[in-house]
Amino acid sequence: MVYIWLGVALILAAIEVATISFTTIWFVISGLLAMAVSFFTDSLLIQFAVFVIVGVILLATTRPLIRKFINKNDTKTNADRIIGMEGIVTEEIRKNKNGEVKVDGKRWTAYAEGKIEVDSTVEVLEINGVKIKVRKVGK
Repeated sequence: MVYIWLGVALILAAIEVATISFTTIWFVISGLLAMAVSFFTDSLLIQFAVFVIVGVILLATTRPLIRKFINKNDTKTNADRIIGMEGIVTEEIRKNKNGEVKVDGKRWTAYAEGKIEVDSTVEVLEINGVKIKVRKVGK
């Protein structure tokens, strides 16, 4: 059974290297632990239980912590500060046609649920890439 658990650990390690998802790495560790347990017992049930239980415990307890430290590639641009601000439509917006809105001194490509005329006041609802979603302010 030693070679089977070693094979399982190597296959899972290859999957982790290929995906970098921080999911199978915990089962690589539990596979190596199950391999160590196979030196002491021939019971496949005990070995498999060690593999599953240790893998699930490691996954549940350490993965969120690791992802918090590894996933730091969010680039803050301060663009989200315009959400909730009001702007002026400089180019008409239609339901299926983007227009343009001036918000905080900058021009943005904008879209909306319906038609909004030039010189209308709008509120920025959200930013999607380089476009903003707006709605007409009721005046």
